[in-house]
Amino acid sequence: MHVHAGSEVVERPEQAETLRPVTEDARYIGSSSERPSARRLVQGQGVYVDDIELPRMAHAVFWRSPVAHCRILGIRAEEARRMPGVVLVADGRDIATVCKPWVATLAHMVGMKSAPQYPLAIARACWQGEPVVAVVAETRAQAEDALQRIEVDYEMLPAALDMQTALDPATPVIHPELGDNLCFTRHLEVGGVDEAFARADAVVECDFEFGRHTGVTLEPRSQLADWNAAEQRLTVYHSCQAPHMMQDLYARQFELPESAVRVVCKDVGGSFGIKVHAYPDDFATVALSMLCRRPVKFVADRLESFTSDIHARHHRVHARLAASRTGEILAFELDDLTGVGPYSMFPRTSAIEGNQVVNLVGGPYRHQAYRADLKVVFQNKTPTCQYRGVGHPIACAVTEGLVDLAARKLRIDPLEFRRRNVIPDDAYPTKGVSGIAFEQLSHEACLRKIEVMMDYPVLRAEQAALRERGIYRGIGFATLIELTNPSAAFYGVGGARIASQDGATIRLDPAGGITLMASVGEQGQGNDGIFRQIAADAVGVDLERVRVVTGDTEVTPYGGGTWASRGAGIGGEAVLLAGQALRANILKLAAAMLKRDVAGLAVRRGHVVDAGSGEMLLPFAELGRVAYYRSDTLPRDFTPELMVTRHYAQRDYPFIFTNGVQASYVEVDVDTGFVRLLKHWAVEDCGRVVNPKLVDEQIRGAIVQGIGGALLEECLYDEHGLMLNATLADYLLPMSAEMPDIHVAHVQTPTRSSQLGAKGAGEAGTAGAPAAVMNAINDALAPLGAQVWSQPATPEKILRALGVPA
Repeated sequence: MHVHAGSEVVERPEQAETLRPVTEDARYIGSSSERPSARRLVQGQGVYVDDIELPRMAHAVFWRSPVAHCRILGIRAEEARRMPGVVLVADGRDIATVCKPWVATLAHMVGMKSAPQYPLAIARACWQGEPVVAVVAETRAQAEDALQRIEVDYEMLPAALDMQTALDPATPVIHPELGDNLCFTRHLEVGGVDEAFARADAVVECDFEFGRHTGVTLEPRSQLADWNAAEQRLTVYHSCQAPHMMQDLYARQFELPESAVRVVCKDVGGSFGIKVHAYPDDFATVALSMLCRRPVKFVADRLESFTSDIHARHHRVHARLAASRTGEILAFELDDLTGVGPYSMFPRTSAIEGNQVVNLVGGPYRHQAYRADLKVVFQNKTPTCQYRGVGHPIACAVTEGLVDLAARKLRIDPLEFRRRNVIPDDAYPTKGVSGIAFEQLSHEACLRKIEVMMDYPVLRAEQAALRERGIYRGIGFATLIELTNPSAAFYGVGGARIASQDGATIRLDPAGGITLMASVGEQGQGNDGIFRQIAADAVGVDLERVRVVTGDTEVTPYGGGTWASRGAGIGGEAVLLAGQALRANILKLAAAMLKRDVAGLAVRRGHVVDAGSGEMLLPFAELGRVAYYRSDTLPRDFTPELMVTRHYAQRDYPFIFTNGVQASYVEVDVDTGFVRLLKHWAVEDCGRVVNPKLVDEQIRGAIVQGIGGALLEECLYDEHGLMLNATLADYLLPMSAEMPDIHVAHVQTPTRSSQLGAKGAGEAGTAGAPAAVMNAINDALAPLGAQVWSQPATPEKILRALGVPA
């Protein structure tokens, strides 16, 4: 169905559930409207950090540790300092004169520890890629040339590399002052586990392995720091997800008033959680600008990105499930070991991912017995931290892998097994067994919808017929939950100064358009598009009359930024509230101008109209003209307020959970071990869908990223702790030609915690795809008695499982 709105044609989904409109004149919320930045970006008009040039700007590069662990004995930089264009060569002690060290722990992660960390390593370097020396020169090429003349004397130190032996007495302790290599541990026991396993008719258990991988953004991490010594003000142009968080961190680490720090994020070429952390070279670049008293730019190249960007997903999990002969899940038990590098990442910490795994395993199901143990250990490898999905892919793969094993053992169809065990749609609000609170989920509806979408009985019949011909295809399911719209319970209670609220400022301009300034930024996912849609509907103007500004701490309201799938649910609600407030003020102004009761007026498409007849009374342009230029014609006791700010923080639950189900159809070549992805389906309930096309593409992109971890991506290390595949020639990424058609559908269960009713969607695809693909591979291999529980499921691993000699 097409709906003509103003000069733009928008689309509405044919199958969307009937929802109550959010605004009086709903035109755009729920439509696939074009996002405002699309045309500019495809025409090459984007502005990224590397595009920004400032007067007297210099360039920074870093000498990074070439080994996993070493003592720094001396730095010889005299020759580098004499090289053409060199402005400064600085080491860790130089930087420490202006920047304080930090310790990345959270108070509510009881017992968590990490060592103090500096922007540049001083006494020791603790991973390959840790920055040690900085060179600043007039051009990047000059800085790179001078870097080759630096000589660092270092003594190799024993390294802790294997997380399975990290706590052994014979393993070197990376930070002796901490006593051991244990970063964080957690035990969760809800009771009844031993009894459930004792009375179970079926017990399945498995060892899962998840390889380290990283996010490869189109735009590498980059920043341009500009210290104005005369004004004692710092401006940082950054490619990051949380400008206000970085503003706060810069102010604290450099002992500046927060008002003296401005962070600007123009276009950001992808984030995926990689750009939500504060890196040592972030602080070093600012310190270099202060020491040089001029702007300094740092842009990571691809080679250093692989060992300086955070890694994620490095887990070894032993888990088991108990079930009755009728297919009722009785209990889950989990033991998770994860390695996080030599330091916890600042300020969100590297223990969050493992903690999420503990919270989320078994989440969609109604069992009441659960036990989990988590150990997070330090390693002399690149630090790991929060990457798209943060624990969800691990938790989902463990849960869904065990569910498939149990269904197979009990000879119950895997889709039917899930139907019997998911939390019923009429059981909410309720709590999961780990204590997580669910407001309203729709597992049963999602399972019904995906069965129809994929034509499941026909697909099973096709699979069976092909097996008779020696063609091994598999079908895998993943029922998932995703935490979104976090409240202050996520970080605030632990002491991290990361805002749980977000804000929006909306202004009626004199010509009748509106300008929206939002604290949630845009990194390619389309936040600017949905904010424009919400603002247009809330105020009552045509879409093209809305201008959106994000990513500048100087002009946008204070807020948390973009992470944890909170753009629509938190940022969008703030936009809605601000738009409604501006609309109310517009009506008050019109009532004063027309000398009419405000109750008899309404807004329709950029005009104030008679609420009863719909007669157009005043265009917004006339309201703007009078308010800004002829306020003398208004009553003396009336002042127009045509710029309003509203904030929103979700307070009803620690998180608003979304849910869904995915299915994958694959073919495994048993002679080569290669997996061919045939088709993938996803049914997602992210509450109210604001822009169907954007949501579908977010889910598709996230599924592709999840498939990358399931089949291709892994940061491989040698026995010395050196990364073996730290180039795009060797690190395998999913390419479009290898990906299947991905079919997306929705169930819409709006959250009652907001007027908009939107939940998050950006990470759900990543959460479920690895589990669905893994289960599909194992379903294909089942007739041959083979299983692969290690991700990525490479051809080598599949052949090994089949007993084929390497």
